[in-house]
Amino acid sequence: MLAHGMVHTYELSIPIFVAIWLREYATIDLGLTAIPVTTASLGVMAGLGFALFGLGALPGGVLVDRLGSKRLIVGCLFGMAGSFLLLAAAPNLVVVAIALLVWGAAASVYHPAGLSLISTGVEERGTGFAYHGIAGNIGIGFGPFLTALLLLFFDWHLVAGVLAVPAIVAAIFATRADFEEKAAVAAADGGGASSKAETGVSSVGEFLSESKALFASGFALVFTLVMFSGLYYRGVTTFLPDLIGDVLGIDPIPISALVPASILAGPGGATPTLDVELYVYAGLLTIGVFGQYVGGKLTDRIRTERGLVVGFAALAVVAMAFLPVASLGVVPLLVMCALLGFFLFMVQPFYQATVAEYTPAGLRGLSYGFTYLGVFGVGALGGAIAGFILAAATPTALFVVLAGFATVAALLGVTLLRNRPTPA
Repeated sequence: MLAHGMVHTYELSIPIFVAIWLREYATIDLGLTAIPVTTASLGVMAGLGFALFGLGALPGGVLVDRLGSKRLIVGCLFGMAGSFLLLAAAPNLVVVAIALLVWGAAASVYHPAGLSLISTGVEERGTGFAYHGIAGNIGIGFGPFLTALLLLFFDWHLVAGVLAVPAIVAAIFATRADFEEKAAVAAADGGGASSKAETGVSSVGEFLSESKALFASGFALVFTLVMFSGLYYRGVTTFLPDLIGDVLGIDPIPISALVPASILAGPGGATPTLDVELYVYAGLLTIGVFGQYVGGKLTDRIRTERGLVVGFAALAVVAMAFLPVASLGVVPLLVMCALLGFFLFMVQPFYQATVAEYTPAGLRGLSYGFTYLGVFGVGALGGAIAGFILAAATPTALFVVLAGFATVAALLGVTLLRNRPTPA
């Protein structure tokens, strides 16, 4: 839970930095050429780090089955801390891009490690996913809120450095943690011996054969579904602070209007301002705590496929209604943000539990590796797609595309519900 919170603290703080980079930089200097800073170019830059966040999940999943979860989670925490220290020292956007790639590589191993640990170590799996998801959403909401708050008073470089500290502390704590990673599996087996399928893969041949077996089962549909989930997730979150700001139409509020400027002078003596959209964004993400809890609890009570259909259908409706309703005023905007935050994260425990239902325990790391390759690897294209759409068209066009992603995911959920393939 602690590590999950840290992963998403960093992940969802990055869009806040993106909003600052859009204002602070004019070009990305590549030496031989310079690229103008636009939503499209920053979407690609951030998307590369987010892509590695997903692409690294597959080798991470293989390592989980061989080395166990604890080692990888500790390495993940130290790696993420290092990436934000590099971000703090970045003199230009090229180094920023490198720091984001380092973060993506380090963070990529977390989900296969953490979710494998829950699926094999916790008997009440749905409840475990719920609390795990809540921890992630606390990071998702609190991380951006803390980032936005610190940016009132400090330069973004210093804020990035400060954000590295909690991961270092969490990594030190994790090295001292002691637990049984296979407790739930051992209890279910009565302490019996493990089969080969319960010990992971140890060669390229086994990797290929076990992967083929996974995709010959219902897991193939689950994998396709989570890809569209990832496209929606990354597509809507990457530029969400700017989108909310456009709908609000409220200029940054000088803090001196609320508190004497003499005690709140920002970097270089500048008076800090309150960017309202950043706090609305953080609040939207915090609402996801309730979505994670409800979704996790429901996975123990209803078929996960049914939950996926309802959740993604709701996300499609929210995408189509977001701008028309939000433009009616501040209260309608807040309502739509709350609905988006709730359903965006409600679907996550459902697909996490669905993966566990369609895969054997010994290949759980591999299966979650493929899952998060789809969610965050393929899903990273959502940020780039969003950037290009916003540069070439309108926010309305973006939300129509997002609704299409959610609709496809809902239809895949219907297919799973009707066919109910035999779990692997």
